[in-house]
Amino acid sequence: MLVLVAALLLLGVVLGAVAHVPVAASLLAGAAIGVWLLVFAVRERRRPHRTAHR
Repeated sequence: MLVLVAALLLLGVVLGAVAHVPVAASLLAGAAIGVWLLVFAVRERRRPHRTAHR
């Protein structure tokens, strides 16, 4: 429950900060995060997955 409260508080702080910056800066930051996530997803798919042998 405490983690949920902390996550919601952090989300509120981030959304509050985005409300005070210009729209172009928000869109640029969102696009940069999207590209970073896309690169991460592609790298994860291309990496061979190892299974744990126990």
